[in-house]
Amino acid sequence: MNFETWFKEKHPGIPPRSAAAVLALGAEGATVPFIARYRKEATGGLDEVAVLAILDAKETWDEVVKRQTFVTGEIEAQGKLTPELKARLLATFDLATLEDLYLPYKKKRKTKAVIAREAGLQPLADWLWDVGQGGAVSEAPEAKAGAFLNPEAGFAEVPAVLQGAVEILVERLSETEELRQHVRREAFERGGLSSGKGEEPKAASKYEMYFEFRDSVASLLKPEASHRYLAMRRGWLEKELTLSLGDAPKHPGFEERLLAEFERAAGAGAATPAQPFLKKAARFALKAHVLLSIEAEVHKALKDVADEAAIHVFAENVRKVLLAAPFGPKAVLGVDPGLRTGCKLAVVDGSGKYVASTVIHLQGDESRERARRTLVESVRTAAIRCVAVGNGTGGREAEAFVREALREAGLDVPVVLVNESGASIYSASDTAREEFPDLDLTIRGAISIARRLQDPLAELVKVDPKSIGVGQYQHDVSPHALKKKLDIVVDSAVNQVGVNLNTASPHLLAHVSGIGPALGKAIVARRETKGLFSARPELLEVPRFSKKTFEQAAGFLRIAGGENPLDNTGVHPERYEALETFAAGLGKKVADLVGPGVALVKGSKGLKETLGAFTFDDVVKELEKPGRDPREGFVPFSFLDGVNQVSDLKEGMVCPGIVTNVTNFGAFVDVGVHQDGLVHISQLSSTRFVKDPSEVVSPGDRVQVKVLTVDLPRQRISLTMRLGEPAAPPAPRPAGPRTSPPMPAPRPAPPAPGVDRRWAGLTGLKK
Repeated sequence: MNFETWFKEKHPGIPPRSAAAVLALGAEGATVPFIARYRKEATGGLDEVAVLAILDAKETWDEVVKRQTFVTGEIEAQGKLTPELKARLLATFDLATLEDLYLPYKKKRKTKAVIAREAGLQPLADWLWDVGQGGAVSEAPEAKAGAFLNPEAGFAEVPAVLQGAVEILVERLSETEELRQHVRREAFERGGLSSGKGEEPKAASKYEMYFEFRDSVASLLKPEASHRYLAMRRGWLEKELTLSLGDAPKHPGFEERLLAEFERAAGAGAATPAQPFLKKAARFALKAHVLLSIEAEVHKALKDVADEAAIHVFAENVRKVLLAAPFGPKAVLGVDPGLRTGCKLAVVDGSGKYVASTVIHLQGDESRERARRTLVESVRTAAIRCVAVGNGTGGREAEAFVREALREAGLDVPVVLVNESGASIYSASDTAREEFPDLDLTIRGAISIARRLQDPLAELVKVDPKSIGVGQYQHDVSPHALKKKLDIVVDSAVNQVGVNLNTASPHLLAHVSGIGPALGKAIVARRETKGLFSARPELLEVPRFSKKTFEQAAGFLRIAGGENPLDNTGVHPERYEALETFAAGLGKKVADLVGPGVALVKGSKGLKETLGAFTFDDVVKELEKPGRDPREGFVPFSFLDGVNQVSDLKEGMVCPGIVTNVTNFGAFVDVGVHQDGLVHISQLSSTRFVKDPSEVVSPGDRVQVKVLTVDLPRQRISLTMRLGEPAAPPAPRPAGPRTSPPMPAPRPAPPAPGVDRRWAGLTGLKK
């Protein structure tokens, strides 16, 4: 089998020619955003998801082929590679099966079976096996074993000799591929995972629902249920839970079925003199070897699926946060709230440049009056267009004070609570020190809060995505896989929006296709020494900025007001000549094709043939709205007045909120009380069954929620978006171990009520 055939089986929806084109472009150094955006003619219009799937599949294929080559070479070096075995190895593309085939030939440490074999007990083991398979019985096993005594090797007595023979049989059974495959199938298809109370359960444990819990492996392998496994695994690591592989709720007798199969394979069913020894070998092989190995595989598979699901949820949440609506290039006053040390104020101008800062205190009438005067003066002097208040401790109090002060002064300036997750990490980072070496940490934080309102994407790229606060079990998943996925998401978001070449920070430029951190800094250095860029080709003046890098990056970089109007669009420079020729043929200039002039382009069949259908459509969209920002428009948002802490919430209260995090089991919503409330998946909609919460809500969505319950001691808030009906009481807990309920089939329905996707400008996750 070759890669093309294997890939077609795995991804039947992707044409082989498209896959081949992606691999060829990747081998030439093309990035995923570049391939998906500017090589649609070659790939057939594949998006980034499909391009990544192809590149990831090739990595997996290479890994399997590498392992095949190694295993084949190892067995051949032992002189045991038969043509039949070689053919089977080279036809196996499942790593678990490949390892099963390799197991009998794998170099072993000095096991009990190896010691017994070195002591000459292999013939006795073969005799016991043959008896079980129906061979002639010449004498009792004890008498037969007497001929194999070997005191020097540690086998001075008959029981020890027979036990050595059993160890050899245990190895034989545990290395039998068919038996391992049978256990694997049973475990994954009809096995279950049970959790119980561990060694160190805590009072009011958050794992209480898993103290008596059982679910099938097949169910837990579904992405929508995989978060349960991560919760169980975390409880096990913290010694509050035990975990074991065994019966599934609908398939009891798991180990009994497996043991029967091992005894059948060992020939332990017939009443022969060898039966007790064969039964013992079967039991040991299953429980002490194969079952432990397969259980590890089950846990790995569950972890892999759960990691992938959690990382996917985290990545999509990060994408939504990065692509939140920007307030735009207007002067903003950032407020980093503080009850004891005061609120830090920082003014940034429309370009995001730091202007000035101060501190105000809100404790005491005299201090509040001074703070009011300082605030109003700052807003008037700096022509502030919006005030951004961080949502940390004291944020709601600061927001209320600012709003009241501006209203009393007759200033119609919106006040917005802004998610400050990760701002403290940024403030103490090398990046912040490089930007503002002479400023205090808290002032840096206020600047970051203001900039997050202006352009969330441009500011959040300076923060480790894991610190944005929208993950699901992000501390439990593979750090390498999480970083890889989040890096892809950040790069994708940056290139989707495009970057202003003359204002972007080196951190933002670093995520542009083909650029990276070093060239990002070099571009900024060139701006500082030679002035702003007036045309895209000037990028080639930047040291180490090659023609290949220009090809990958130029289309994602924008120059507003430059020499060529196309430089402020997503049209790639490689298409300029075709557009210039087309414009000249009409007696026009390229500038005449931009905006309303795009009507001249839309009907041109000749230009469409020249550019290709996919590229032509993209060019038309770019010419229609040059410099367009694909993000939604900004709309200010405010929480319910008088609701500032958890104790202010009452059951039945309806509040506006902002979705801060979406998980497989529901969505967390900020209602302005420094603690997010949970809308369980069952409470997301009253008109449709919700299988995936991300189909209903996203981080940044404005929603209306009703308070179901408030647990003050635990600071837990339960919310619902089912506003038009009373909440159903929770179902009584059934007797016996808990099991997962069956998932009802999804049914089509209109969008859930209470969600307005235009309100995507803000997010807030309280710690």
